[in-house]
Amino acid sequence: MKFKQSHGQNQRIERITTSHLVVGIDIAKEAHAAQATNFRGIVVSKRHLTFSNAQDGFEKLQRWIHELQQKHCLEGLIIGMEPTGHYWFNLANWLVDKGIEVVLVNPVATKRNKENRDNCPSKSDPKDALVIADLVSRGYYYAYSPQAETFQRVRTLMANREFWVEESIRFQNRILRWLDIHFPEYTLVFPDWTCPRSLATLQEFPAPSDLQDLTADEVIERWRKHMKRAGGSRGIQKARQLIAQARRSVGSMTALSEAKQDLQRLLEDYQRIVDTLAQIEQEVQVLLDEIPMAKQLQTIKGLGPILIAAILAGAGDLRQYVHGRQLLRKAGLNLAESTSGKRKGQIVLSKRGDAMLRKYLYLAVLGLVGNNPVFQKWHEHNVTVKHMKKNRSIVKLIGKLTRILIGMVQNGETFCSEKASMALATAA
Repeated sequence: MKFKQSHGQNQRIERITTSHLVVGIDIAKEAHAAQATNFRGIVVSKRHLTFSNAQDGFEKLQRWIHELQQKHCLEGLIIGMEPTGHYWFNLANWLVDKGIEVVLVNPVATKRNKENRDNCPSKSDPKDALVIADLVSRGYYYAYSPQAETFQRVRTLMANREFWVEESIRFQNRILRWLDIHFPEYTLVFPDWTCPRSLATLQEFPAPSDLQDLTADEVIERWRKHMKRAGGSRGIQKARQLIAQARRSVGSMTALSEAKQDLQRLLEDYQRIVDTLAQIEQEVQVLLDEIPMAKQLQTIKGLGPILIAAILAGAGDLRQYVHGRQLLRKAGLNLAESTSGKRKGQIVLSKRGDAMLRKYLYLAVLGLVGNNPVFQKWHEHNVTVKHMKKNRSIVKLIGKLTRILIGMVQNGETFCSEKASMALATAA
């Protein structure tokens, strides 16, 4: 199936008829501003409306719209707004519950078009509201429809997980900083300091001075408080290495007692975050079991639950997409170029879309190239036969993945490696 962005653009313009009232709303934390035009962009309100981000303000907006519709004999209504932070959620959902069509305008488009009417770079809330109304009347918007509750729950869980992952990285960096100052040789013994034996060591004797007078057996005995299998040849080897590095350490001994207290607090917070992430991932797995399309996507070898949940969180219900290129545009992975006359600019990714969706589509393809035989063959074909750079091949395979995902969901099919391999043989 062929899909062109211009077709959707034309359809959005055709939806706005001569009987439509077009309302643009500039979103803020406490008070919003609204302007109204007809389908040609002619302002039909005497002045803009300012209303609060509360029930009374929403009802005030509804009364104002109703009066304008009656005055100008306009039956249709479409309301556009920028998805600014999280301040637009309540208003948009309230309007949708009232049966009013709500559409969203990209903030970048508002910024680019603010000089259209007055050729002036000035900016104000009423002016932004009018610019938004102009953009909607010309079809530069995309529809807003609240996702089903299951997809909203997935999005909330994945947003929470993303926050705690960032917190985990922050605490890991703080702990590594502590080790660099007080025990810089530590990572020679434990390259991965998050392993159970390393965590037990940091709990019992984090500083070199705690180890210098101990034997390997004493170290192992202290490890047993935190580990079931602390000994063995592996344990003895690690204990001896740890003691040897502690005796020749150049770590700082300044304010060591206070530093140890700080490390213990960091370790406790880090462990709490690890437990939180484990709990969230269990909840994600339970939630995916309730989504039929998630079971379809799990038939793709190498696409794990977290990656599937992240894609569904960013994209929503995949059945709303007609072609994989729509999903690419949603993630900001569509191509953009700048050419003029004889000058041909470099083609780059637009990066105008959901950054988290873009990130996880990239990670998903990396995982598929490493674990899925079909994607491995495609990647090898791109690199060896088409002489692509590896990263360019990964980006190309993201487009392949989006088309596969949309095709599977639209046709109700599972992933068939034989069918995919035949496509590669045909292309070759």
